[in-house]
Amino acid sequence: MSRRPVPSRLFAGSPAAALAAALVLPLTATACSGASGSSGKAASTPRSGGHLRFAMAADPGCVDPHQATTTDALYAARAFVDSLTDQNPSTGQIVPWIARSWQVSADASQFTFSLRTDATFADGTPLDAKAVKANLDAVAALGAKSMLGAGYLQGYRSTEVVDRYTAKVTFKGPNEQFLQATSTATLGLLAPASLKLPADRRCTAKLIGSGPFTLDGYTPNTSVELTRRDGYQWGSPLWKHSGSAYLDKLTFRVVPEAGVRGGSLNSGQVDAIAGVAPQDQETLAGRGVSVLDRPNPGVPVALSVNTARPLTKDPAVRRALQSAVDRDEVVKTVLSPSYLPATSALSSSTGAYADNSALLAHDPEKTRRTLDAAGWVPGPDGIRVKNGKKLNLKVILGANFGPNQTVLELIQQQLRKTGIGLTLTLLSLPDYQQARGAGDYDLAWGNGTRNDPDILRTAFSGKLLNLGRIDDPRLENSLDAQAAAIDPEKRAALVATAQRRVLEQGYQIPVFEMASVYGIGEKVHGLTLDSTSYPQFHDAWLS
Repeated sequence: MSRRPVPSRLFAGSPAAALAAALVLPLTATACSGASGSSGKAASTPRSGGHLRFAMAADPGCVDPHQATTTDALYAARAFVDSLTDQNPSTGQIVPWIARSWQVSADASQFTFSLRTDATFADGTPLDAKAVKANLDAVAALGAKSMLGAGYLQGYRSTEVVDRYTAKVTFKGPNEQFLQATSTATLGLLAPASLKLPADRRCTAKLIGSGPFTLDGYTPNTSVELTRRDGYQWGSPLWKHSGSAYLDKLTFRVVPEAGVRGGSLNSGQVDAIAGVAPQDQETLAGRGVSVLDRPNPGVPVALSVNTARPLTKDPAVRRALQSAVDRDEVVKTVLSPSYLPATSALSSSTGAYADNSALLAHDPEKTRRTLDAAGWVPGPDGIRVKNGKKLNLKVILGANFGPNQTVLELIQQQLRKTGIGLTLTLLSLPDYQQARGAGDYDLAWGNGTRNDPDILRTAFSGKLLNLGRIDDPRLENSLDAQAAAIDPEKRAALVATAQRRVLEQGYQIPVFEMASVYGIGEKVHGLTLDSTSYPQFHDAWLS
């Protein structure tokens, strides 16, 4: 399958240039599958009012943006929190939002933000430098509870309140990726009153943000409810209109089954859906539904290896897996043209992506030779054996993407032909996260979305969560160096080195590049996708 064309890449965080972390296709509206970023057919002038009902695949688990770990959790969070900066989804440029401007020190260890003076939280509290300090201190204090924030703030020293609307953030060393991180919902800004709640309580509380919508409540496994905030005037310059959002209300419903979500959209029970199943894309488009899709930057959908387990600590087993997977067959058989076979440890829409397709070529004979040389011999049932142990690997997967199990069942068949067995364990998202933390797996199925190549450090650094139990000084040096590199070309070279190391050592078995695919009803207009492929609802309206 051909790669999507992408323009030249720059990198987020460079203080000397217009910045680009990842480049994607220009965004256009379509009524069928294709790269796009704007919903709705030609319509009249936008109007205020209405209740947009949005169906998503999984329960958020936690509505606190600082602790959220899944796309479904960040949908609502993005609507009720603002960020210091925003990122242009077409160019990757970092632009002002709550921060009117910023200065970055020569070594990228200090970031001084000049804030706008009119922004407030929904409880009336001013969004000033003290509030910014309280938020960054709170994320840092969460530690591992902020799975994403821990990486964004690694080396965080302090935030100084220079004056009421100036905040200086200092790190122990260079942190080139931080500026892009300030555009994410993970570092979205909550009112000090919300930050005072215990971390566990914040997952289900009526948190207070400064965004265009206010959080009315979260009912686990059911819905998240939001209401328009009247008087909102400090939206991102990337949005199409200023002032308050058009919609009166916004509801995110939990509807796990893709078929039920599609049926609810067709019947008008909901107005838009996430996670359109690949087999449903053409059907929905044929019924007048707009299908809005966009490639996800970041780490592709992959089997992430637990290197501490007896079987997968063997590099030969990991390398054998790399060549046993037929990525083209997975995409052609199970998915749709919105998805691409993985060709590196980063998706091709991510800055500093390097094509490593040669390392990921499907070559079952190579797999057999690798396992033979390592002493893994075919057993009576075809599954290889060594020292009395069968090469049967436990794979954990979450129930948050419809095709997950079907894809893995196909991979299970592919690997069995080379003598590798897979045992699939489908878990709820909370149980999946618990299993990952406990290390109770050989391979974990998942992906990560971020519009900056530093997501490699989040995924594979031994200094962060290190769910793969990786101990690799060579990889660690590359990951640390790219996070500190100010020169874009130097950073690109370091990111390329890290990608190759991840693949050569088999820490990750990438399979396909994730895409966000949404179904949009004919009454919905102005819904767009941001730089991380999440919906932006401020400009959305209903006819």
